[in-house]
Amino acid sequence: MSDLAALQRDFVTANHILAREEVTDALGHISVRHPDQPDRFLLSCSRSPELVTLDDIMEYDLDCNPIDQRGRPMYFERPIHGAIYQARPDVISVVHNHAYEVIPFSLTRRPLQACVHPACGIGTHVPVWDSRTSFGDTDLLITNMERGRDLARGMGRHNSVLLRGHGCVVVGSNLRQAVLNAVYFKINASLVLQSMLIGDEITYLSEGEVEQTKKLVYAENSVTRMWDYWSRRCGDQA
Repeated sequence: MSDLAALQRDFVTANHILAREEVTDALGHISVRHPDQPDRFLLSCSRSPELVTLDDIMEYDLDCNPIDQRGRPMYFERPIHGAIYQARPDVISVVHNHAYEVIPFSLTRRPLQACVHPACGIGTHVPVWDSRTSFGDTDLLITNMERGRDLARGMGRHNSVLLRGHGCVVVGSNLRQAVLNAVYFKINASLVLQSMLIGDEITYLSEGEVEQTKKLVYAENSVTRMWDYWSRRCGDQA
C-alpha cells in the first residue's frame, strides 16, 4: 500500500474517531497535508465526520481551491485549514470542532491550560481569536482566506486556538497526533470545568511538566496504543 493510500485510510478512521469521541458531531472537520505535495491538503467533501468514506476525500491547494471537485459539496470553513498550512509548515494535520466543553473558555476570561498529562499538547496557554476584533459583526465562520489568515496569526506557534462563541482549532505534527490533541483538548476542558465546581484554585501543568510529558505522550508506542483503542471504539479495524 502506498503512503498516500495508507494515509487516506487513516484519514477516514480519524473522522470516525472524532465523531465517536464526541469531538465532532454533525459539524466539524479534520484535514491532513498531502504526504508528497506539501502545497496541498486532503479534506472530506462536506459530510458529517461519522459518515466520511474514501470516496469523500478531496484534494485542495493551500488557497483552498479543489483539485478535482467532481460536483461534490465543500466545507464552507476550509480556509481554516489552508491558511494554517500556509502559515505553519510544521503543521501536518488540522482539526476544527465545536465541542461544547471548550466553548465556555472562549466566552469568559478563564484561561484554558493543560491540567492532565495526555493534554500536554495544549501547553500553558491557549489564545482566543475573536472574529469581531478584525471584522466586526460577522456570522463567526471562517469562510474566506482573509479570515483564515487572521485566525492563523492569532494562533501563532501554539497547537490550539479558541474561536470566540464558535469552537476551537487543534493541530498536530501528524494525523494521529492531531486526533490525540483534539480528543484530549475536549477532555481537558471538561476536567477544568469540573474542577471549577469544587471552587479551589486549579493546579495546571508547568512548562517543564508539559515538555517532559510530551516525550512520552507523543512516543510512537503511546500514540499507536490510543489510536488502536479509538479505532476499535468507532468500529474501524485497529
